[in-house]
Amino acid sequence: MDEGVTETELVTAAKNGDREAFGRLVEPFRDELRAHCYRMLASAHDAEDAVQETLDRAWRSLPAYEPRASLRPWLYKIATNRALTLIERRGRRELPTDMSPEGAPAVERAWVEPYPDRWTDDLDPEARALARESVEIAFVAALQHLSAPQRAALLLCDVLGYRAQEAADILETTTAAINSALQRARKAAPRTGRRPTLDAVEEAEQRNLIRRYMAAWEARDVDSIVALLTEDARYSMPPLPAWYEGHAAIRTFLTEGPLTARWQFLPTRANGRPAFGTYMWDDARALYVPAGLDVLVLRGTRIAEVVSFLDADFLLFDLPAELPGPPR
Repeated sequence: MDEGVTETELVTAAKNGDREAFGRLVEPFRDELRAHCYRMLASAHDAEDAVQETLDRAWRSLPAYEPRASLRPWLYKIATNRALTLIERRGRRELPTDMSPEGAPAVERAWVEPYPDRWTDDLDPEARALARESVEIAFVAALQHLSAPQRAALLLCDVLGYRAQEAADILETTTAAINSALQRARKAAPRTGRRPTLDAVEEAEQRNLIRRYMAAWEARDVDSIVALLTEDARYSMPPLPAWYEGHAAIRTFLTEGPLTARWQFLPTRANGRPAFGTYMWDDARALYVPAGLDVLVLRGTRIAEVVSFLDADFLLFDLPAELPGPPR
């Protein structure tokens, strides 16, 4: 909030039709609302749409808004209800590792999407740390297996820190219903019952691991790639349903598939994790073209999981649309 201007004053101005005042009022909440909608929906694009619709609805509903201690719960109420509506229409999203390695989806699936870390850059340090921890891929994927009301209750209480009564007010239900939803959510998916904690790896060690992984891919060195993986590492490539587990399976897949091509990697970050924009050489165009966004899950000084999002929108991650080849 701007110094010298209170939230109440901005609400009053916005109620009188001042769109600039409304923008100043809601802009500080945009990034945290987007992270919340992503946790609900597991889609960066759906989250962006949900936040825009939330702010549109907030503007239209502002004349009926009664100023309280903070605008935040009111905005979360609108955003959560919008996300619940989208869940009803679009169903849940998954990762390939939610299925058997040999299994193929019997019906068309919607897949979890990656989330750009840069969307949390403008939050204060504490809020940024919370946002990045709570959009971690495994956590978001686990949330999708809860019912929509359970998901909303758990996120409001266990991630955002609202009391049960406050969450009940946001969801227009009873405290007893919230407590029941929380109990069922924590029982159904225990790992969602607390804030996830990212692996504690020294920054220098992490940078070294990322550098070695990138160099191994660009050298097409399968031995070096596999050496950086944990014994039980998993490799998946949504929207392809197949996934691979363990050194032998991943080695065979890489040798027979991706490593027959030439690669360039650009580091970025997604879902609070190290990530790469991966670019594959295109002979016809004589340049490197986007192939996927690889998000790494670390365990200590090894890589425990690679999720390669083949349909990722590189623009969301400020990654170029192509990379030039070496000079001739």
